[in-house]
Amino acid sequence: MLPSLDSLGQQMAATCSSDTFLCSWMVGLLDGAVWAPLVASLITIVLILILAFVIRNVAHRLITRVVTRAATGGSIMTRFRRNGVGSESIDVLLHERRKQRAETMGSVLRHVASIVILGTAALTVLDRLTIPIAPLLTSVGILGVAIGFGAQELVKDFIAGMFMLLEDQYGVGDVIDAGAAVGTVEAVTLRITRLRDADGRVWYVRNGTITRVGNESQGWSRAYVDVPVGYDSDVTAVRDVLERIAKEMWDDPEFRETVIVERPDVFGVEQLSDSMLVFRISAKTLPSKQAQVAREMRLKVKNAMDTAGIALVPGA
Repeated sequence: MLPSLDSLGQQMAATCSSDTFLCSWMVGLLDGAVWAPLVASLITIVLILILAFVIRNVAHRLITRVVTRAATGGSIMTRFRRNGVGSESIDVLLHERRKQRAETMGSVLRHVASIVILGTAALTVLDRLTIPIAPLLTSVGILGVAIGFGAQELVKDFIAGMFMLLEDQYGVGDVIDAGAAVGTVEAVTLRITRLRDADGRVWYVRNGTITRVGNESQGWSRAYVDVPVGYDSDVTAVRDVLERIAKEMWDDPEFRETVIVERPDVFGVEQLSDSMLVFRISAKTLPSKQAQVAREMRLKVKNAMDTAGIALVPGA
């Protein structure tokens, strides 16, 4: 049964008794009217709501500024570009990755801020209206526990997605091994990660199911080519040919300024058997460029070995 206006006014008057300045000012302004405390309480409620929305807008602006600034921090890729290595495509990729990360984190923090601020304002208004909030808080707590038990997997996905974004484990454009699928990351949300594998198949992987991630695109990658030659081949001659290939690739601006991070290395004999020797040439590359560099190294090894008259062991 709804309370009468008189009883509501009495309750408001009792509540308003603590607001000495506002109540006394309103009572004086309204010539001591009985309903002056009611008007004072209503004005207080309006001020509470206005203040809540102002604080919410300020919090949203601060969150957007802080998250955007944090997402534009330097990385190992920035150091590579300072050394003269990098490309516009890498800059665009990193910018898109930082942008998506900032938008996702900003959206989550803004929603949390809105719930906390507006929820606090709503409880304050209910208290002003002399509505008991203890049963409401108890009901909300019970409902929260019930939802938590019913949506454990969803909560797990969201928490995993939050930590993934905070730790910057991977982003759009990275090539990752998520266990369930291997491919290029096309989209990242708090609940799922969308991958596209080498066959063009799209995978939707829930973040809560990812127990380990292998990122092939973070910082740098490595390309290597094994060169099998006959057992009686001249080891020094083979090493000289591979060293010459490494020097040519490092001195070539097309590779040094776009894909190769450091001078390629020529290792010694990687494998030894009664029929062949296996040498290895390796190069540190920009993320996801290892396949391109490896193909070029194979071509150069083939041409250089043919020119030097060193036969490669077939089927090795």
